[in-house]
Amino acid sequence: MGAKTCLESLDPGGAVPLGIPADPSSCPSALLQVGDHKFSAHRIVLAASIPYFHAMFTNDMMECKQEEIVMQGMDPSALEALINFAYNGHLAIDQQNVQSLLMGASFLQLQNIKDACCTFLRERLHPKNCLGVRQFAETMMCAVLYDAANSFIHQHFVEVSMSEEFLALPFEDVLELVSRDELNVKSEEQVFEAALAWIRYDRDQRDSFLPELLSKIRLPLCRPQFLTDRVQQDDLVRCCHKCRDLVDEAKDYHLMPERRPHLPAFKTRPRCCTSIAGLIYAVGGLNSAGDSLNVVEVFDPIANRWEKCQPMTTARSRVGVAVVNGLLYAIGGYDGQLRLSTVEVYNPETDSWSKVESMNSKRRFVQLPGEGPWEQRGKTRLECWGWWPLTRSWCVGEEGVEQRGSRWDLLGWFWDAHADFGCCSLVEYYNPHTSSWHAVSNMLNKRCRHGAAALGSRMFVCGGYDGSAFLSAAEVYSSGADQWYLLVPMNSRRSRVSLVPNCGRLYAVGGYDGQSNLSSVEMYDPESNRWTFMAPMVCHEGGVGVGCVPLLTI
Repeated sequence: MGAKTCLESLDPGGAVPLGIPADPSSCPSALLQVGDHKFSAHRIVLAASIPYFHAMFTNDMMECKQEEIVMQGMDPSALEALINFAYNGHLAIDQQNVQSLLMGASFLQLQNIKDACCTFLRERLHPKNCLGVRQFAETMMCAVLYDAANSFIHQHFVEVSMSEEFLALPFEDVLELVSRDELNVKSEEQVFEAALAWIRYDRDQRDSFLPELLSKIRLPLCRPQFLTDRVQQDDLVRCCHKCRDLVDEAKDYHLMPERRPHLPAFKTRPRCCTSIAGLIYAVGGLNSAGDSLNVVEVFDPIANRWEKCQPMTTARSRVGVAVVNGLLYAIGGYDGQLRLSTVEVYNPETDSWSKVESMNSKRRFVQLPGEGPWEQRGKTRLECWGWWPLTRSWCVGEEGVEQRGSRWDLLGWFWDAHADFGCCSLVEYYNPHTSSWHAVSNMLNKRCRHGAAALGSRMFVCGGYDGSAFLSAAEVYSSGADQWYLLVPMNSRRSRVSLVPNCGRLYAVGGYDGQSNLSSVEMYDPESNRWTFMAPMVCHEGGVGVGCVPLLTI
């Protein structure tokens, strides 16, 4: 860790209109008292540099006439450092004084120094201190630091769970943490081990919390062997009737698939840490001549660079792509002559593809989580298929759904429509746990062949075709308000565009602008509401399937 940050000639508050005189010694001074410590400073210097004193000395407050001013709740060394900073513009922030300086700067309304202290702490977040920093940031109402610490905890959960800070957390904080979707874990088994470690740290006082804690852990996502050999055999679990029921529920998930729809949705939803940068894979697609490709290339958004990786065994355009448990699935598509039912999976760790069970039907234009659904005109027949990695099997959802509009899937299912493509603004979503469709508000623009992706709790849609023009328009759906909102349009018109979320941003990859297939890529930043061109694909021109594989930091 860096030991010190120095501030030089920084405007302390940034909003004080007075200036410091060339010779402040001619001005009246005040004696600032903190406990047994007293500091002398010229009133005009304090008023010119520190908003707190500016308000005190210019608003005829009682203290403005007192020779001695008592400063309650201030650390003496922090007050001395901030007074010196008012005179010489120099402040050294280190591990020992950063918290007292931040508290003092907050009290004295020195926002720039408060921000500098937050930056110092943010740059030194560590699995052993991040929980304490988050609590401190919440106390001091430092929202940016709090969010940074929270994100760090999610990204490094496994290491954090081994720290003394985690083991000392109150129950409510542990319960909230293990309930989070954003935890970065390789498997749910790591969350179970973290919860058990917290219980055992003070078993006599905490064992009564185990049932409620275990109810927030997604035991159905654990391997059957782990449930049988580790969870079921743990003495804490064996001694608790409610815990044994939770284990039986998880085992039934594996043994009796027909009961899966009755489970609470969160228990079978894999955790996904969206704040971790991932690698974006462009799979299959077309070359400049319009031929289907088996080529795969990968984009590093940090380096802004594309590189080739191992090709698929089959050429596929209009291919569906999904990422499950760190593996990249290429589903169906079109090989230039035939629609495909075959499926293969890519392991980034070994840079290799292998085949898995084929779908029951040959499909192209397969729609996957995070990709844009095609619109239909008139009544259509819709089939939903779910892939269960644990059982390596496909299962059928609701069939024969009659509807007119766009549908997306947020819960890990794929769908295929049998109809002529049309353009519409109607929207539905499918809940596989209840095997039911639900209508939501219409999009602001009718469109088909667009890109769609979920980012946090919002659904983004961009590009497509409205029946007469190719679109650059983008919009976002808020489930809380059940309403669509316009975004700034993309720089290029794109139909058949692939949209993928990565580290809180969206990447629009490829597409067709009405004249040619595109190799270009744009990145959307929700904070700035702006699209920016990134490095173009090297090997592809449109028609790609896209998936993002997180870079695990554990």
